[in-house]
Amino acid sequence: MTDAAPVSIPAATVILLRDSAVGPEILMVQRGENLAFAGGALVFPGGRVDAADLATARDPALAMGFDGLDDTDAAARIASARESLEETGVLLTAGAAPDPAALAAARARLCAVPDAEEAMTFPAVLAMLGHKVDASRFLPFARWEPPRAAPIKRRFDTHFYVADAGHAASAAISADGNEAVAIRWTTAADVLAMEARDEAALVFPTKCNLQRLGQYPDVAAILAAAVSRAPPFIQPEFVERDGVTWLTIPEGCDYPVTSEPLSKLRRE
Repeated sequence: MTDAAPVSIPAATVILLRDSAVGPEILMVQRGENLAFAGGALVFPGGRVDAADLATARDPALAMGFDGLDDTDAAARIASARESLEETGVLLTAGAAPDPAALAAARARLCAVPDAEEAMTFPAVLAMLGHKVDASRFLPFARWEPPRAAPIKRRFDTHFYVADAGHAASAAISADGNEAVAIRWTTAADVLAMEARDEAALVFPTKCNLQRLGQYPDVAAILAAAVSRAPPFIQPEFVERDGVTWLTIPEGCDYPVTSEPLSKLRRE
């Protein structure tokens, strides 16, 4: 008899992109030190996927372009839009550019409710703005799940999406002060250099995806790469090499670095 597969929590992450004079920039969020998962780390906006996200995706008054998507993908794209607005203020929905006061009120309504009620509140926020979530704004980039043998407390089955935030309905950014205590636009190279100097903490999936993003010269190239291939499923494995434990990911999935010593990594 084989051991049962560990249970993972459905989650979604959106990598917000914009072009700049120094190449593609990514909106990075610094999580609060007190948070149970990835406290203090630099991450992409994201969070758990809720059953209410699927209900939003299937409501034509609130969403568009979701008809051909399976339930998991559909709900994760809604969660990406919701978390982007809540954590950063970036509105990735379809509709007229909102009045700043109206957008602030809508975001405040979303941020005011307990985490468990955010997905149920998002439809009211969309209605306040007269917006819909457009599925095409979120391009699947990867799916990550922790190693089966990883002794971590919170396991997330995370769908990563890339989105052009340079053409968002509103791109004014600010941290929500709860999950996100600071946010900033920066390049993949800069974040990786900060981590190398011990000036920033990165969990392993974030680090690998920054390395992947750093291969491309602009946002258009990143989006084209996402469209050109099915999003890879990445489940790292532990490998022993000469008495050293490494964490490895599959080759041939567009990740330029596929293994690192476990001792150098943060996993949650």
